[in-house]
Amino acid sequence: MTVLVLFRLDGQVAIVTGASRGLGAAMAVALEEAGAKVIRLSSHDADLSDREAVTKLVDRAGGAGILVNNAGIIRRADFLDYSDDDWDAVIEVNLRSVFALSRAFARRLVERKSGGRIINVASLLSFQGGIRVAAYTAAKSGLLGLTRAMANELAPLGINVNAIVPGYMATDNTQALRDDPTRSREILARIPAGRWGAPDDLKGAVVFLASPASAYVHGTALAVDGGWLAR
Repeated sequence: MTVLVLFRLDGQVAIVTGASRGLGAAMAVALEEAGAKVIRLSSHDADLSDREAVTKLVDRAGGAGILVNNAGIIRRADFLDYSDDDWDAVIEVNLRSVFALSRAFARRLVERKSGGRIINVASLLSFQGGIRVAAYTAAKSGLLGLTRAMANELAPLGINVNAIVPGYMATDNTQALRDDPTRSREILARIPAGRWGAPDDLKGAVVFLASPASAYVHGTALAVDGGWLAR
């Protein structure tokens, strides 16, 4: 198999959650450019906090062999003022729904006796504490652990589970940071690449982890962060 063929996804079907804009939209386009048919899921298609709806999503997706768990929400507040409602909402969407969707997806793959790919979108806050984002940090730290735990059990079944770790990206989630001159300057000063990331920066990573090129890659966290974690 030639190198270029290793990165092709012709005939594959992929599910991408949170695909209406930002990182999810860019990754969906990348998978399509590599030859896959992409089922884009957004908040308009399904409420990922609805536990019954999550499983039904997989049933509707038919023969999908790639799942990209990108959907997520963030709620900011000082720790002393962080509400139970905000905590529950973030954990439900960013962690529990990923578990439920991945479990349903993996079960279908096993039933079909086919391999597949699960790609979770983690965060720099899978490694760091952050400020005013207690639930988001807890969820993304848990997601990295879940990625590794899933990889341990699913690799023998032919299912690759890995994570992408985006750095500071120019998306809606970071708008408040980019609008704050002090915080924006501090963040840029630590990024060796010297710029905020763009959604298109994730295209190569998602295609690699979805393709035959990553056949022997299990449980890894691929940072696309401009060098932030190396600083």
